[in-house]
This record gives sequence, structure tokens and C-alpha cells, in this order.
Amino acid sequence: MTAAEGPDARAVTRGGSAGETAVETIQREMTIFARRARASAGRTHPELSLVSYTLLGHLEERGGCRATDLAAHYALDKSTVSRQVAALERAGLIERRLDPEDHRVQVLHLTDAGRRILAQVTESRRAAFHERLADWPAQDLERFAGYLTRYNAWTPPSGAR
Repeated sequence: MTAAEGPDARAVTRGGSAGETAVETIQREMTIFARRARASAGRTHPELSLVSYTLLGHLEERGGCRATDLAAHYALDKSTVSRQVAALERAGLIERRLDPEDHRVQVLHLTDAGRRILAQVTESRRAAFHERLADWPAQDLERFAGYLTRYNAWTPPSGAR
């Protein structure tokens, strides 16, 4: 296969620029990354989906928060968060507590079991990243980390969805 026949040839033959080709590659590779992340989450802990893992991590990081805060932070539908929260409660990984400042509000917190599961999954994920990135030079790791941080820090202009 020649370079012109490779995956980047599609954008070039459509008259696309190198930047457009790069964006197509990024989109494709991030889709693959997301699919692998979802699959590996199931292998790491079968009862803990990637969304559940992410929600637990956020609760630990924040020291607890409301379900509506989770929905807003992750741009998820409230019903999606509600189902995830209910499943995590049934599994004994989170609990609801009254907000000490506003007793009308319930705040979600990790249970001890939730902290243990989160720590196990986090360590397993960390080991997988170390294995996959073991032969990358430090400069490449730092650049990659910086690019991911920059990408994830972007927020849409106010008023845009």
C-alpha cells in the first residue's frame, strides 16, 4: 500500500488540508480510545461501567456532590445520572446524606466499599497505562499529557451548546 492509498489519502483526494486530515485522524483515534476504555472498564471490574467509575472518581475528588452537579459536570441527562446513581446505591458503593447547610438537598458520598472498589479499579487502570506507555520517552509522555489536558479544558463559548 502506498502512502496515497493510506487512511489519510481520503481527505487529500477530497481536497482537504493537512489540518482537516489531522482532525479526521484525531476523531477516529479518539473513538477507538473511547471504545477500548469502555471495554477495559468492564474487564477491570464487571459491575463497574466506565460511567460509574467516572462518577465515583468525581465524588471522591469533590468529597461528595448532588446528582444534578454530576449531570451538569459531565453534560449527562439527569435520567442517565439517576439510573447510574441508583445502581451505585444498590451496589452499596455510594450513599445519600443530607446537606448540612440545606436539609432539602441530598449529597452523594462514597461508602467504604465504594472507596475500595474505586482504588482497585484506579490501580488496575494505572497499571494498564504504565504497560501501554512503558516504551514512550518522557518528552512524548509530557507532550501527550499536555495535549490531553488542553483538549479537555476547552469549553464552548457562552451560549453555545
